[in-house]
Amino acid sequence: MFAQFLNIIFRSIKLDKTLYKENKNFNEAAIYFALLIMVLDGVAGAIAANTFYKTSVGLSAITAIFTLFIWSALIFVIGVKLFPDKNTKVSFKKILICVGYAHAPGLLRFFAITPTMVMPIIFLTQLWIFASLIISTREVLQLKSNFKSFGIIFLSFLILAILSISFVMSKMETLPISNVT
Repeated sequence: MFAQFLNIIFRSIKLDKTLYKENKNFNEAAIYFALLIMVLDGVAGAIAANTFYKTSVGLSAITAIFTLFIWSALIFVIGVKLFPDKNTKVSFKKILICVGYAHAPGLLRFFAITPTMVMPIIFLTQLWIFASLIISTREVLQLKSNFKSFGIIFLSFLILAILSISFVMSKMETLPISNVT
């Protein structure tokens, strides 16, 4: 089982589109593999970010799982409900698994061990995750073009970014900031 998990990670990192076509990668353990990849991605991101900003590793892991569900819901609504192709018939669970698998390149953030390497590695791995998400979305939703897959991922990202910024901005008033002039 561990060998299958590592195989999924390596194939996702290699941007292997056949990963998302094989039914054996969507067995009973698949949802646990996807969740574990997301938790490890969150932990890797927290460890990398700790060189600049102290953050909780546990909170990052929980946030990664929350992000998995939001990304998946947005991709499901946009790609399956709003803009499907003729052949698009996929369950939410399969999209959830694919989004988890697509975050495997984020595990490379564990290699951001020096402060000078953190930002380039975070930036590179985030682009890599986007590429992986585009490939997985195209394959799972059986889309005919990369452009449509890119559009679904980009629109999902924009909505996720707006939600994140709105959440952070709403919490700004609760921060203990002194208004001394």
